[in-house]
Amino acid sequence: MADLPYDDREGVIWMNGEFVQWPDAKLHVLSHGLHYASCVFEGERVYGGEVFKLTEHSERLHESAKALDFSIPYTVEELDEATRELVRRHGLSEGYVRPVAWRGSEMMGVSAQKNRINVSIAAWDWGSYFDPEQRLKGIRMTIAQYRRPDPKTAPAKSKAAGLYMICTLEKHRAERDGYADALMFDWRGQVAEATGANIFFIKDGVLHTPTPDCFLDGITRRTVIELAKNRGYEVIERVIMPEELDDFSECFITGTAAEVTPVSEIGPHRYQVGEISKNLLNDYMALVQPKAAVAATG
Repeated sequence: MADLPYDDREGVIWMNGEFVQWPDAKLHVLSHGLHYASCVFEGERVYGGEVFKLTEHSERLHESAKALDFSIPYTVEELDEATRELVRRHGLSEGYVRPVAWRGSEMMGVSAQKNRINVSIAAWDWGSYFDPEQRLKGIRMTIAQYRRPDPKTAPAKSKAAGLYMICTLEKHRAERDGYADALMFDWRGQVAEATGANIFFIKDGVLHTPTPDCFLDGITRRTVIELAKNRGYEVIERVIMPEELDDFSECFITGTAAEVTPVSEIGPHRYQVGEISKNLLNDYMALVQPKAAVAATG
């Protein structure tokens, strides 16, 4: 399955209230969501047959849609129920879930008030986002050229498809240069996030993470902050400037896909995969999947 294109797989996809065969879950080439990026989505992980923090993801899908001036025509409860049934039908123990909502084809132009809001949910087997061995050694990151936008210029705190265009460009550039990901600054030149994950730094036993005022306050980010506080670690959310990157001893990124992934370098800056990063990686994996906690000690 891993090598098959995503439009030609077996199974079912939940689409507009019904389960349809995977190849039949299609949209027209003149869909507004394709042309004008009027599309929002979520990324969810399945552990042991259960979607981690499913309701929070369904709620965020609704919030993102509101930011793009449309409403999801299914309640949070209906989305949760459809997702659970989809995972059950696929027999997924470990995997990934992708809910997506977009404006349809009734109007084609910038204005789209009459367009139907379509919603689909797909699920599939999916392993580690980064190479597992490299993950424990700490991934290598470069520094992005594009910056996260000013919230006055885009709905920056939504999980909207259009906001990820520059993330794709930066991810491609990083991989061409031999890196796993890229650190993005915001429009002010402050440290923001990776292309698809939040970032944390550690100095003298204290965690520092950028204030999420122009990017997503990730569900995994909030979970890790809670785990850190449970261990008695201090967590400071604040402005972090690029010139501070040499001041930290450890670094890691967090996200549904990335989970907790240590970072060994960002451009010229080097970090250790230290005790705090290992503890939080293990704590997170123990929380989401107790039987498969990563052996990151020693």
